[in-house]
Amino acid sequence: MSKKLFIISLLLISFFGYSQEDAWVYFTNKPESQYYFDNPLQMLSQRSLDRRTIQNIVIDLKDVPIHQPYVDQISASNGIEVKAKSKWFNAVHVRGSIADIQNLSSLSFVDHLQFANRNLNGSNKIKTSKITNNSKSAALHKGSKIAETNSAFLYGNSANQVNMLHVDYLHNQNYTGSGKIIAVMDAGFPNVNVVAPFQRLRDNNQILGGYNFVNRNDNFYTGNSHGTLVLSTMGGYVENELVGTAPDANYYLFITEDAATENPVEESNWVEAAEVADSLGVDIITTSLGYSDYDNPNYSYTYADMNGTTSFISRGADIAFSRGMICVVSAGNSGSTVNPNISVPADAYTVLSVGAVKSDGVYATFSSIGPSFDGRVKPDVMAQGQNSVLSNASGTITTASGTSFSGPIMAGAIASIWQAAPGLNNQQIVTFVKESADRFTNPTNQYGYGIPDFQQALNNALVLSLNDTSKAKFLVYPNPANSTLFVSFPDGFEEAKVVFYNFLGQNICEKIIQNSEDSVSLETLNSGIYFYKIESNSIVQTGKIIKN
Repeated sequence: MSKKLFIISLLLISFFGYSQEDAWVYFTNKPESQYYFDNPLQMLSQRSLDRRTIQNIVIDLKDVPIHQPYVDQISASNGIEVKAKSKWFNAVHVRGSIADIQNLSSLSFVDHLQFANRNLNGSNKIKTSKITNNSKSAALHKGSKIAETNSAFLYGNSANQVNMLHVDYLHNQNYTGSGKIIAVMDAGFPNVNVVAPFQRLRDNNQILGGYNFVNRNDNFYTGNSHGTLVLSTMGGYVENELVGTAPDANYYLFITEDAATENPVEESNWVEAAEVADSLGVDIITTSLGYSDYDNPNYSYTYADMNGTTSFISRGADIAFSRGMICVVSAGNSGSTVNPNISVPADAYTVLSVGAVKSDGVYATFSSIGPSFDGRVKPDVMAQGQNSVLSNASGTITTASGTSFSGPIMAGAIASIWQAAPGLNNQQIVTFVKESADRFTNPTNQYGYGIPDFQQALNNALVLSLNDTSKAKFLVYPNPANSTLFVSFPDGFEEAKVVFYNFLGQNICEKIIQNSEDSVSLETLNSGIYFYKIESNSIVQTGKIIKN
């Protein structure tokens, strides 16, 4: 009898332990979209708009904020707790009973639901082109969300991880990440505001801010110290002991990971943080987190899910790239386990996933391997992740191991090279880095394309910057503009046709201008974002302007 009661009690514990489910609720529309298209600075910062202008990226419906009245109505629903929201997916992450979540489908503005437990989706209306399911584990050893932690400068012991990538060459050219912004997504940043290795960042106001998405407050100098270690590999500075790969970059610090639990809400936190990063004008997102195993095993991923499209976070990372950012992601620390493959979002199509090597460039056995389930090269590249030199939360310069550190070492290098070639887009930068890697012509499942050579990548990038025929021949200013837009002609051009298009691609006005009358009246245009095309001789130049 006692044995039966014990079994019954276990079943009850199991039932009540998972009586609350996680799900995504997707909305049908964004009723205020036109207002935001007409007033883009209400949804994106000027720096974000400028980043898109440089890369010829169109503002679209994903950029429009989620309709708050919809969120409020979901929050007011019986038994429902809204945990996160996403404008990119036009969805909220909710928690509640199965019945209470299913009841949300009756709301007129709800398009469809998707449970994190995919067994519950059944005949739910699912549009796989828009969404998919997730689960999570941290980006490393199974069951852990956080990677396990096993010339121009006096680098000290950090010289090897810098020189391996030839980032010292960038630094010697004064390319140290200056003018670039990196968002760090992690589990916490305790003592970054007080310990010595971050004094240089603080003195130069290079920490621009941050947010704690787990606790929903502004206290980001708290939590698990993993983020502190990660940040130090890029921005840490102690002369003759530690110099990060981007010591002069600016940083936002976002807590998206709850180190105490494993739940898919952390994927939603990450996507929400990426949206904020985008709106702030961030150039690079680095994340040393990864997901495969959750506390509720019904949420967990298998290798078959490492396809770039299943997880919420991987699809979010691809949207981040489409906004003009570069996402650098640690591959994971599962290489020596029974499940050795990469985790999400390292499987995403556009992320630069980074594995780990030892100080001599030899594969570190803990580093997760590829390919993605659909056969793409993963990891993409490698950096030193075994015995990486960094600062701990006490400010002591020490070493630790994990792709958690090879990832940000690479992210800092990306910031430094992008500083050198600011006119190139994110795809061009990533391509040059991959092509410079030592196994580019013969990638493997352990090394991917191998260890990049940033000196070679820089030389190739600068050649393209100098010879790129797509670079602007006409100077169009000011941007944003009020009533008049000026066009400065390059030498040898006397006449050009300027055509303006709205965000739907419709021709709304055009004008032939002469070099002697180099202005265009915008008086007839409403406030908003417009695309222009200038045609003259054999030159076609396109871009975007903002009309105030």
